[in-house]
Amino acid sequence: MIGIVASTLLAITSSLALQVSAAHSLSTPEASHVAQFEQLAAAAAHAREGSRDDAAIQMYQQALALKPDWDEGLWYLGTLLYEKDDYREAREALRRFVALDSKAGYGWALLGVCEFQLHEYTRALDHLQQSLVIGLGDNKQMAVKVYYLTAILLTRSEQFDDSMSLLFSLAASGDATPPLAEPLGLAALRMPFLPAEIPSDRREMVRMAGAAAVALKAQRYAEAERLFSELEAADPDQPGVHFLIGAYLLGARPDDGIKEMKREIEISPSHVPARIRLAEEYLKRQNMDQAIFFAQEATKLAPEDSLAHLALGEALVAKGDMAGGILHLEAARDHSPETVRIHWDLVRAYIAAGREQDATREKSEIERLSNQNAAH
Repeated sequence: MIGIVASTLLAITSSLALQVSAAHSLSTPEASHVAQFEQLAAAAAHAREGSRDDAAIQMYQQALALKPDWDEGLWYLGTLLYEKDDYREAREALRRFVALDSKAGYGWALLGVCEFQLHEYTRALDHLQQSLVIGLGDNKQMAVKVYYLTAILLTRSEQFDDSMSLLFSLAASGDATPPLAEPLGLAALRMPFLPAEIPSDRREMVRMAGAAAVALKAQRYAEAERLFSELEAADPDQPGVHFLIGAYLLGARPDDGIKEMKREIEISPSHVPARIRLAEEYLKRQNMDQAIFFAQEATKLAPEDSLAHLALGEALVAKGDMAGGILHLEAARDHSPETVRIHWDLVRAYIAAGREQDATREKSEIERLSNQNAAH
């Protein structure tokens, strides 16, 4: 009996020893791995704090090889590479960082700047805008850089009005900014270029247009008129010049503004904004036939332009064609669902057409948009 018990105890003891040995053999490499990572992380931080950037970069890379989802390491690696103008490697680190922390506005900003430097303009614009939505904290220097790059990329993507709004905000902020005459001139002339891409023979024209836009925004009308006159005299046949002048004159001297817009269409036969401005002006004058004519041309040239559909919808409704007007107002809404003005136009048109349920739906959407804007 004693022999049986002894044999049983020996078997249990041997089994436990094997389990302990196996556990030790499994935990030792893991513990070594963690210790190695912690040593590298501490050494990387020490090198970074001592301004030994090359050594810090190497150790952050080694530490991240052991722990790829180390967000702090990715951030410091990305910023160190960015400061060394190694935009390609910085981009890769920052992409991994924002994948782990999508609320890091500064991370999106640095990623967008890297992509801009690498000429990845579509991605850069998306990520810079994302950083502005999230916010950049109190870093004014980075905020100015992001606003500027976003504005010039909006111009390049033909979002000229949004670009000008950002550029004027920069000018009004009083913060140190890059020169704004050329970016503003490009947006005002609706030329989809970056400042560095301006053809040499058109650079002075762009600068003059930008200076005129600045003068106009500051309500220095005499200076703006002088610059517009000089611009027209120097470049009478360049696309965009007559549109820019006409946009000003429609507010100051509408008859002259109409002439300038029509001249722009002669020079630029596919110019949609000039047709939209003419449609809006004729709508103000209750000349529905002319308003419809130019708005129809605009929608044919740019079927997805919400402003073209809006102008045509308003003109048709004003002339009494409710069905046709509503059709184009709905197209405008579908292409630009965040524009409150379109929803109000639809409310009035639906009520006039006896479509109360549709009008109620649009009112609810207006309330939603108003609450959304108030929250921001």
